[in-house]
Amino acid sequence: MKPRNIWAVGRNYVNHAAEMKAEVPSEPMIFLKSGGCANFGSEIMLPPWVSEVHYEIELALKFDHDLEFTEFALALDLTERHLQSAAKAKGTPWTIAKSFLGACPISPFQKLTNVSEIEKLTIELEVNGALKQKGALRDLVFSASTLRDYLRKHFPIEEGDWLLTGTPAGVGPMKSGDRLLGRIPGHVEAKWTVV
Repeated sequence: MKPRNIWAVGRNYVNHAAEMKAEVPSEPMIFLKSGGCANFGSEIMLPPWVSEVHYEIELALKFDHDLEFTEFALALDLTERHLQSAAKAKGTPWTIAKSFLGACPISPFQKLTNVSEIEKLTIELEVNGALKQKGALRDLVFSASTLRDYLRKHFPIEEGDWLLTGTPAGVGPMKSGDRLLGRIPGHVEAKWTVV
């Protein structure tokens, strides 16, 4: 079932902030992806109007009825980079760059027994067999627990909402025919093909 909201965090790895030539935020930088852009399939169909869509591998966490994290998955926060950059330059919202149809491919969710387990995980992304992104969750600027508390304090979080915890360095463009392999070693493996 698609979530009502997908809450996402910008610049939550120091190395990703550096590659984007941006400052590391002093408090969580939260933005929304529409729950309607969730993609549970293995194909990524890019809209005809996009010019450069980048992959961003992320750990996804799901809020339960107590607004705790009890499930995790691997997600791609797809971003239309040209439109995002243009919007940032004008100081306007960049929802169009983040919430287009299918902009959040996601693996099946797995059970999480304790939120402290998250810091032991690593996320990885290969594109056409080449490792492009790798990040340890212990290196997040804001931990999963910190993000959970911040979101519950400031936003109308609901059961079933997702949190994308941020992407490590190595983001880049995708093209038709690309094959993506995401991993949380020992836990999750997800394959996607760009069509």
